[in-house]
Amino acid sequence: MRIQKNVFKRFLSKIEKNPPKKLDAITPLIEAEVWQETECLTCANCCKRMTPTFTPKDITRISAHLGMTRKAFKDKWLYQEKKTGDWMNVNNPCQFLNLEDNKCNIYEVRPVDCAGFPHLSKKKMVDYIHVHKQNIEYCPATFKMVEKMLLMVKGKKHYGEPTTLVVQDNEIRL
Repeated sequence: MRIQKNVFKRFLSKIEKNPPKKLDAITPLIEAEVWQETECLTCANCCKRMTPTFTPKDITRISAHLGMTRKAFKDKWLYQEKKTGDWMNVNNPCQFLNLEDNKCNIYEVRPVDCAGFPHLSKKKMVDYIHVHKQNIEYCPATFKMVEKMLLMVKGKKHYGEPTTLVVQDNEIRL
């Protein structure tokens, strides 16, 4: 699996430098297929191993929902990253994740970053590849998206067609 992730990261780097035609057109097709095969509640790695960035609006909305002041919320749950100034969780896994069922206790007011995760077709693909390279480590949906994208870009798969992918000696074989 580790070799496969490295191969996929190299693939993403290649398409970032030289994007194939119609990449943004096939991304929604791939995303639809990925979500038919992926159930986030069986994993929740995004909540267990990553942290969202909390925007000022997120902090206001969530602190109000919890009946806390913005300051009290930040003091209890967040830290400010020195390099970027971003507000991040102090806890991992996320303090709002119910570990018994992998559901978010503040789902209806969760951070925008969480609501959009894993950002499969959030922007033009080449503008977001750096995020996919990170997310491939944690998110099965991102992994599946990159796998399907690689197969489609190489012309080995058409939308809706089942495929088999084998990684051997750090090379992809179909």
